[in-house]
Amino acid sequence: MPITEILEKNASWFADDVALVEINPEQRGVKKGTWKEYDLIEASNMPYYRKEITWGVFNEKANRFAHALMRHGIGRGNKVAILMMNCLEWLPVYFGILKTGALAVPLNFRYAAEEIRYCVNLADVDVMVFGPEFIGRIEEIVDDMGRDVHMIYCGEPPCPTFAYDYNALVADYPSTNPGVELTAEDDAAIYFSSGTTGFPKAILHKHRSLDHSCRVEQAHHGQQKDDVFLCIPPLYHTGAKMHWFGSFLVGAKSVLLKGTKPEYILDAVSKEQCTIVWLLVPWAQDILTAIENGDVKLDDYKLDQWRLMHIGAQPVPQSLIRRWKEFFPNHAYDTNYGLSESIGPGCVHLGVENVHKVGAIGKAGFGWETKIVAEDGSEITEANTVGELCVKGPGVMVCYYHNPEATDEVLKGDWLHTGDMAIYDEDGFIFLVDRKKDVIISGGENLYPVEIENFMSAQPDIQDVAVIGLPDKRLGEIAAAIVQIKAGHTCDEETINDFCRKMPRYKRPRKIIFADVPRNATGKIEKPRLREIYGATNLIAAENRS
Repeated sequence: MPITEILEKNASWFADDVALVEINPEQRGVKKGTWKEYDLIEASNMPYYRKEITWGVFNEKANRFAHALMRHGIGRGNKVAILMMNCLEWLPVYFGILKTGALAVPLNFRYAAEEIRYCVNLADVDVMVFGPEFIGRIEEIVDDMGRDVHMIYCGEPPCPTFAYDYNALVADYPSTNPGVELTAEDDAAIYFSSGTTGFPKAILHKHRSLDHSCRVEQAHHGQQKDDVFLCIPPLYHTGAKMHWFGSFLVGAKSVLLKGTKPEYILDAVSKEQCTIVWLLVPWAQDILTAIENGDVKLDDYKLDQWRLMHIGAQPVPQSLIRRWKEFFPNHAYDTNYGLSESIGPGCVHLGVENVHKVGAIGKAGFGWETKIVAEDGSEITEANTVGELCVKGPGVMVCYYHNPEATDEVLKGDWLHTGDMAIYDEDGFIFLVDRKKDVIISGGENLYPVEIENFMSAQPDIQDVAVIGLPDKRLGEIAAAIVQIKAGHTCDEETINDFCRKMPRYKRPRKIIFADVPRNATGKIEKPRLREIYGATNLIAAENRS
C-alpha cells in the first residue's frame, strides 16, 4: 500500500500521542505555542531546546503542505527536493510531498552548491524546500540552476527574497487529506547514490519499496507502540529514515537528536526513555571511550529501559561489541546491511539472536532473497568462496533515473548486484570481504577516490595521486592519499592539507603518503598493490572471521 496510509492510520488511532521530539542540547530554551506560533522562550532553567508534535499535528502539517503544493500546480510526477537538517518539519514536508502524488527527493546536506545543482537537474526537480543552513549555497546557484525551480524556505525569518516562506505558504490551507488516490506501484521518491567516480546517481523507488522497508524494520526489531526510537543520523539518508520506519509503522514515539557527543546521546536516552538506538561505529566507540575515561558515568542516567543497540553503514569490529556488552550486558545487539538501491537497511540482517556471529552481515532479511555469484554469473553455494552479493525483494529500486546503462549494469532481472564481494561461512552467514568498487566508507559516509584524486591533481606540485582506504578503529576506514611530487618540486604535508581545505571536511584525506604512484600498462592505478604496500587490507573483516 502507499506509505501515506500509515500516517493516516496513526493520526486516526493515536492523534494525541507524541510522534516526534526534536532536541538540540547546544541550544537552550523551549518553543511553545501552536504549530503556527513557535515563539522561542528563553529559559535559563531549561536543560536544552526541545519541542514535540503529535501524530495528529504531524498529519495536519503534511496535509497543509500537500494542499499548498497542489494549489501551485505540483502533483503526480513532479519532483520536490528537500535540503534540510533534521528538524520537526522534515518528515511532515516529506509526507506532504508524497500525498500530492509527487516524488520526494532528499538531498545530502553536505552537498556543495554545484552538487546541489547537478542533483536538481538530474532528478528533474520542480520545487526545493531548504533550511536556513543552506541559504548561502542556494544563493550561489539560484540564478543559474539550469531549470525553473521554485524555492521554499523553511526556517526562522527573514525569508530570502528568492524564496517563498514555508510558514506563510501553508498557513491558510486546510488540514484535511488532499484526496489524491495512490497505489503501491506509484513512484514515491528519488534518493542519491554514487559510483566510484563520485557522480551521484538518482535512485527511483515506488511506494511499495517504502512500505516494505517499514515492515522489514519492524519484523527485525519488534517495535511496539511503547518503544521510543532515538534517531541521530540525517533524515536524507535511507539508513536513518528506514530505521525510523519501524517505529512509524506502529505509531511509536521517536526523538530527533542534534549532536553526537556521548553525553548528549546518553542524556537523550535517559530523559526521553529511549528503548532503541541506532549508532554508527564512531559514536559507539566514543561512548565506550567516554565511559572508560570517566568522562561520563552511567549511574548519572536512567538507562534500564534501553533494550536494543544496533549498528549499520560500515563493518563492525567484534572487539567493539565485546566492549559494549561489558558495560551494557542486557542490550540486544543487531546489525543490518543495505544500500539505497534496496531502500536502505535490512535486505541482509544479522538478527539479535545471532550476536555470536558479530562480523557477519547476516542472512537474507524479512521478505528478501540473497545469493552470491561468480564472475560468470553462476551461483556460489560453497563456504569461503568469494563472489558478488546480490539481493532480490520488494524494496529493489525501479532504476537509476535517466541512466539506463547504469541500471542495466546492476539490475539483472529481479536481482540487484550490489558490487560488494562476500562469502558464506559454514553456517550460511554472509561476510563482506571487499568492495568490488573502490569506494571508501568512513564513519558511515561514502568517499569516492577518483573525485578526491581529481581535485588534488590540480595542486601545482603534484605529479600523480592515488587515494585508498586505510583501516581505522573509530571510522572503519580513512582516506589516504599517495602523492607523487613533480620532479624538481618540493612540497610538504602542510601544503597538501592546506590545498585540500577547499574540499568539504569529510572528503579530505586524513593521511598523506609521499611516494611514487604505480600504474599498469593501460594507465590504471594499481590500487591492489598500494593496499598491499601500505597494509590497507580490511583488518576488521579479518578480525571478524578469525
